[in-house]
Amino acid sequence: MNVLITGANGFVGRHLVRRLLRAGRIGAGQAPFSRLTLVDLEADDSIDDARVRVVRGSIADDAVLRAAFAERVDHVIHLASIPGGAAEKSYTLGLDVNLRATLAMLELLRAQPAPPARFTFASTIAVYGSPMPAMVDDATPMRPGLSYGAHKLVDEILVKDYSRRGWIDGRIVRLPGIVARPAEPSGLLSAFMSEIFWKLRAGEPFTCPVSADAVAWWMSVGCCVGNLLHADALDEKEVETRRDWTLPVLRLRVAELVDALARRYGNDRRDLVSYAPNDALEQVFGRFPPLDASAAERIGFRHDGDVDRLVVNACARDTDCTP
Repeated sequence: MNVLITGANGFVGRHLVRRLLRAGRIGAGQAPFSRLTLVDLEADDSIDDARVRVVRGSIADDAVLRAAFAERVDHVIHLASIPGGAAEKSYTLGLDVNLRATLAMLELLRAQPAPPARFTFASTIAVYGSPMPAMVDDATPMRPGLSYGAHKLVDEILVKDYSRRGWIDGRIVRLPGIVARPAEPSGLLSAFMSEIFWKLRAGEPFTCPVSADAVAWWMSVGCCVGNLLHADALDEKEVETRRDWTLPVLRLRVAELVDALARRYGNDRRDLVSYAPNDALEQVFGRFPPLDASAAERIGFRHDGDVDRLVVNACARDTDCTP
């Protein structure tokens, strides 16, 4: 069995790869895999495992995709993307990676003989646009306000259509802000949501670009990985009526997060935080409404539990927040 991960050397991808290599199994029956094909611009050279095959390069490059799909693929977890801010600055790059490459992958899977590969797609809450309505639930219209969200929404439609035709077995999860990303350039407008964890853990001053009362949706990387693997493991009968879920989240004010970080790392951390709200940024990343994710919860998706567990999970190198 061959499992292919795009964006394998990214923030979520590295955690996912470690989890899979440790488990050695995937899917509804938790069958062992013999191959883990990792696709990204760069590779993690610290991985020394005979099951791993690395394909370096952009998924927007047809030659890279042909190399990635040279062997039959049974499971795909598609993480690679050009995120919001970067996709706004470079429209063509975003279009090539976020949309055209996804379609090319779906076409390669369509050409495979039966049974169809399982395709878990990491979408985004950016499909809802901004500002969001007073409540988000399964009936909320999707009105993306960024090219990134628009491309992801088109991808969602394609995944559903290819699944309807029996060419793939698709599952779609819409991810919120995932924390705590490494302190390196990411192209994410929401990078401050991760930076606050590392600054306060290290005892360094942090100027927050949104107010203390700004409200956001939060999920740790460990919880995210657990939800991705849960999506892949859902039985085919469980996805007959729907294939897309907005994941459960913790909805927290920045002040609540600061308090939790202070409880874990020292009360002096509160004094390290100053606020210089950027109104435009806060409108997008600090006004998140309540989320009704009951459909996702009924099928087994989970959030981190509470803010203190979020801090532990977000700052750990590897966590098993399995739904």
